[in-house]
Amino acid sequence: MEILNTRQPLPRMRTVKEAAAEIKELDEHTALTQWRIRELVLSGVLPAVRAGNKILLNLDTLFEYLSNPNADKFKPENDTAPGIRRIY
Repeated sequence: MEILNTRQPLPRMRTVKEAAAEIKELDEHTALTQWRIRELVLSGVLPAVRAGNKILLNLDTLFEYLSNPNADKFKPENDTAPGIRRIY
């Protein structure tokens, strides 16, 4: 019965704008911008989910990345260069 009652905490999912605002609140002199966070998500470095037009990322994962950006789990998923691609 105890197994059924255990709950995992919900992930702290935020939009890119909200994540940047939370970081700005913690450190008002931060150089991390919304643009850079969005770039990390779109390049595949940070995992995220789409909810309609919004991009949601786990705030704890972002903090983990900022603490150790060279960790293996933060290697880009797609190694292709962004830009125009050939359509066959």
